[in-house]
Amino acid sequence: MRILIADDDAQLQRALRITLAARGYDVVAAHDGAEAIDLAASAHPDLILLDLGMPNVDGTDVIRAVRGWSKVPILVLSGRTDSAEKVEALDAGADDYVTKPFAMDELLARIRARSRVVTGDEPDAAEFRVGELSVDLAAKTVRRGADGASVRLTPTEWRLLELFLRNPGKLLTRQMLLSDVWGPYHANDAGYLRLYVAQLRRKLEPVPSEPRHFLNEPGLGYRFEP
Repeated sequence: MRILIADDDAQLQRALRITLAARGYDVVAAHDGAEAIDLAASAHPDLILLDLGMPNVDGTDVIRAVRGWSKVPILVLSGRTDSAEKVEALDAGADDYVTKPFAMDELLARIRARSRVVTGDEPDAAEFRVGELSVDLAAKTVRRGADGASVRLTPTEWRLLELFLRNPGKLLTRQMLLSDVWGPYHANDAGYLRLYVAQLRRKLEPVPSEPRHFLNEPGLGYRFEP
């Protein structure tokens, strides 16, 4: 797996290169936004680790440029903690966001999660596993455990569940979920989203009050973990 590191912090970039190379990743590096765009096109990385505050071209503009022609996973590494800037990067097309300083173990776990998405089921797959549940999107069925007990979902719950299932490990912003499920005029109606996520947890989580699959990212959105 080839990883592009785009960060103008030479010390952090060196630490990341050493750590990732030691774990068998092929690493290429860019020191500014323009170089990041060039390498994203020429080096064909499987994952991009991207700082937002880079010279020449800002990281958010790098995301927009790359998303013009590529679906390569982009994991943002940034010291910017304002939630509006995080949402802007995610809405531009980033798949995840890690705030500096970060624990290397957490970053490696995020990279492994994205690797499973890249090498996992085909995007058009219709059958998924969620813990002890078997979900068939084409047949619109959810069955629980060995006895195959059926779980009933509403049409809106199905639309929301499909978005989660087709984006495992990816942070989905509230605006993205609301726009996709309810339409652009409801992009700020967070109450709808909280209600339906709570219903999915009640129906699909082993312990709804301690969710394992439908996880909240405070101030940003939700993440589905299979």
